Amino acid sequence: MYNYKELNAEKIEYIPVGSVEELAEGGRLFIEIDAQPIVIMRIAGQYYAIADVCSHDDGPVGEGAIEGFEIICPRHGARFDIRTGKVLALPAFVDIPAYPIKIVEGQIEIGLPPAE
Repeated sequence: MYNYKELNAEKIEYIPVGSVEELAEGGRLFIEIDAQPIVIMRIAGQYYAIADVCSHDDGPVGEGAIEGFEIICPRHGARFDIRTGKVLALPAFVDIPAYPIKIVEGQIEIGLPPAE
């Protein structure tokens, strides 16, 4: 899996996905881009986006409990850092994608590599 936050800024294309008003503190916004499920979260006033797919069994991770900056997969308990997608606990051992987020004029934009 890939941490898209590490891409060079010139290689990222931002697309709007919703309004900041749609995402309250502690809330989650579920979207799909090119058949990839993504969850955007607002934690401690910051916005984070990760793939909504556990690398252990491809189940959804976005509905899991959040402890600090960790999300816990509701199926088997794997843990991931919502800031980076890094796996933190078994049974998963592969990171999940993390995406950069920016806010432009009240709109949440997610960064993706440009389409080829």
